[in-house]
Amino acid sequence: MAMEITQILLNAQAVDGTVRKHAEQNLKQFQEQNLPGFLLSLSGELANNDKPVDSRKLAGLILKNTLDAKEQHRKFELVQGWLSLDAAVKAQIKGCLLQTLSSHVLDARSTASQVIAKIASIELPHKQWPELIGSLLSNIHQLPAHVKQATLETLGYICEEVSPDAIDQDQVNKILTAVVQGMNSSEASNDVRLAATRALDNALGFAQANFSNDMERDYVMRVVCEATLSVDVKIRQAAFECLVSISSTYYEKLSSYIQDIFNITSKAVREDEEPVALQAIEFWSSICDEEIDILDEYGGDFTGDSDISCFYFIKQALPALVPMLLETLLKQEEDQDQDEGAWNLAMAGGTCLGLVARTVGDDIVPLVMPFIEENITKPDWRQREAATYAFGSILEGPSPDKLTNIVNIALNFMLTALMKDPNNHVKDTTAWTLGRIFEFLHGSILDSQIITPENCKQILMVLLQSMKDVPNVAEKACGALYFLAQGYEDVGSSSSPLSPFFQDIIQALLTVTHREDAGESRLRTAAYETLNEVVRCSNDETAPTVAQLVPVLMLELHQTLEAHKLSSEEREKQSDLQGLLCGCLQVIIQKLSSSDATKFILIQFTDQVMGLFLRVFACRNATVHEEAMLAIGALAYATGPGFEKYMQEFYPYLEMGLQNYEEYQVCSITVGVVGDLCRALDDKILPFCDGIMTQLLKDLSSSQLHRSVKPPIFSCFGDIALAIGGNFEKYLIYAMPMLQSAAELSVKCSSVDDEMVEYTNLLRNGILEAYSGIFQGFKNSPKTQLLMPYAPLILQFLDSLYMEKDMDDAVSKAAIGVLGDLADTLGSNAGPLINQSVSSKDFLDECLSSDDHLIKESAEWAKMAISRAVSV
Repeated sequence: MAMEITQILLNAQAVDGTVRKHAEQNLKQFQEQNLPGFLLSLSGELANNDKPVDSRKLAGLILKNTLDAKEQHRKFELVQGWLSLDAAVKAQIKGCLLQTLSSHVLDARSTASQVIAKIASIELPHKQWPELIGSLLSNIHQLPAHVKQATLETLGYICEEVSPDAIDQDQVNKILTAVVQGMNSSEASNDVRLAATRALDNALGFAQANFSNDMERDYVMRVVCEATLSVDVKIRQAAFECLVSISSTYYEKLSSYIQDIFNITSKAVREDEEPVALQAIEFWSSICDEEIDILDEYGGDFTGDSDISCFYFIKQALPALVPMLLETLLKQEEDQDQDEGAWNLAMAGGTCLGLVARTVGDDIVPLVMPFIEENITKPDWRQREAATYAFGSILEGPSPDKLTNIVNIALNFMLTALMKDPNNHVKDTTAWTLGRIFEFLHGSILDSQIITPENCKQILMVLLQSMKDVPNVAEKACGALYFLAQGYEDVGSSSSPLSPFFQDIIQALLTVTHREDAGESRLRTAAYETLNEVVRCSNDETAPTVAQLVPVLMLELHQTLEAHKLSSEEREKQSDLQGLLCGCLQVIIQKLSSSDATKFILIQFTDQVMGLFLRVFACRNATVHEEAMLAIGALAYATGPGFEKYMQEFYPYLEMGLQNYEEYQVCSITVGVVGDLCRALDDKILPFCDGIMTQLLKDLSSSQLHRSVKPPIFSCFGDIALAIGGNFEKYLIYAMPMLQSAAELSVKCSSVDDEMVEYTNLLRNGILEAYSGIFQGFKNSPKTQLLMPYAPLILQFLDSLYMEKDMDDAVSKAAIGVLGDLADTLGSNAGPLINQSVSSKDFLDECLSSDDHLIKESAEWAKMAISRAVSV
């Protein structure tokens, strides 16, 4: 097989599908039958300079894919597979990879670098391959430039893959020294400087100790700033990317460099090539992000216990930063509105200006207004568009008081421009800016209203007219209408200024969805999203019009299900449309079922709607399944016990959703729908509970299911117990141990990582919701005694949560609620246990004096339940 590997790898890239497929099967077979031989063949191929570049490159790529995968369970399997290989085999593979770093073929070197880093990420945390860093560093000094380049690239990838605690500080210092030396202007090879600059970007997370040392930090910053002046555009770009990373990783260390950085960034923005200029702007956007986060967290109140203080870099730079950003707004591209992923200087500048406005608030307004006033009526479209973009960009951040008068004056001007400006770019940006005005300066919470009964009609006329414009302008007009409707969300049943025009609005949006060009610029999606928002924010007065939408949308959904023999592109469009229609029907179902006055209108359609949703499941598309599931959840909630008649037919799809590990969002939504069904059907769900519980327990034990689905599953146990009461008895012996082990895990895994902390709190919340549902479900049933054996462990869990002191408010509320449920359900039998628990005293006292009224309310109820249980 090893003799033929070259040919097989070449065949796997053949144009002829049959040849390619045969080669792929051969490779798969080789891997399954003899993994060590397979990996040795691939590494040998990659290292062999006599082999064709294409076969070497693919060999490296396959090698990399045998070590890593996106899905957690698959990645775990691959890591175990590598660790269990014979040491001699691994040594030989690693030898081939290190040898490849000196190859003259760039693709081979680069692939080897990535594979070495993947192996390092597996072995270094296990204290294996300790000589790796040393042997790489010994390559740096005396060898040809291409070897030096490959070595630095490898070190960069290793820093990207491996966590900082897997490499000791002494080695980190040596890596950083090698990298920074490679960046130096004295380095003759630009390839080496580029590899070193990119490596530094990856290694910054390792440099905590070095950045805390003034001399070392000064040296690194000097070298990075010098690299921004290199003659090579790629090096300049990479150096600015480094500065962006430094701004977020070491914000608090930047004070003494910020003036110099301003000078080099503004020179780059004004004079350099676009990729470099974009990164220079990105530096200031990143500083804004840091300062917005700090100010959000501390509200500008920097006492001694703040982890980090705000240096107000943006405020200090304002007088020079704002004019620089305003200049960029005039550098638009002719076709930027058409291309969804477009990103250029004008867009980056406007985005940064918006972040600056959020960082400094009112202070930005006087700096931007002269630019707007000067350019808004100029004959050149670029100046009008730039002025409009500047205005739209600064609407989030400053106080409404500061902006209301300006916006009142500007509104008429904007409406006229949207109708009459000869340039599409100007119209596009004007519609976007109107959307921003409605999003940030319109709504029931604001004192002064920008939209009045007098101008509302004119605004609507202009927006509905603009929805007939070219797709990109029509899409922004839909967006503006979305925020206009949202501003009336809290009007309630009182008359909304939109009510008289409701029929026209709905009709105009439906017309947009049928446009021939609705597939461009996300127009159809925007129209449906706006239709959803208009329905969501409507009131009883317009309910008959909302009801008329049901048969219209049902017919459209029916038509998509009847279309056959479609090309793959047509099928994708059809799936998108089905998803949008199911989503829209879901919103309408929720709206009509929210009041008794309109619920009866909905009931006449439920059989047909449900029939259509079931047919949608026959289409193989995850997004459509999500939308249909959510719509069915809404329908179950709306029809209540009457939903029972659909269960027999729906159940197989419910089960299919619960088994969908690959598209875990579908699985997660299906778990939520089980909760909806429990609330709708109560004990009528009982005949389906064996199947549901079996599948949920399987899901929890699966290593293949994404961890985010597990907290909602626990919570779902609570929903089921609440619905079927004492009948949950037969599931206790399976569910309780699962809850117990998850509870233990959730106490142990408090971590410094924000994402893990958030997940741990979600997990705890799910577990507590399960316990709460189980206690409440068993209350007043003769079977409450069955829960007694579990009470000590549950109290222990509550105590340990309290001792850990790291729960969020939602967990605190749920935990004190469970304490009350336990006392309420088990009564005097649990009295002695409750008396011994820390939670029933200290935690309860803490919650009783909480600022959060929901926590306080739960605690007061728990206190009553405990005193009843303890006093008997």
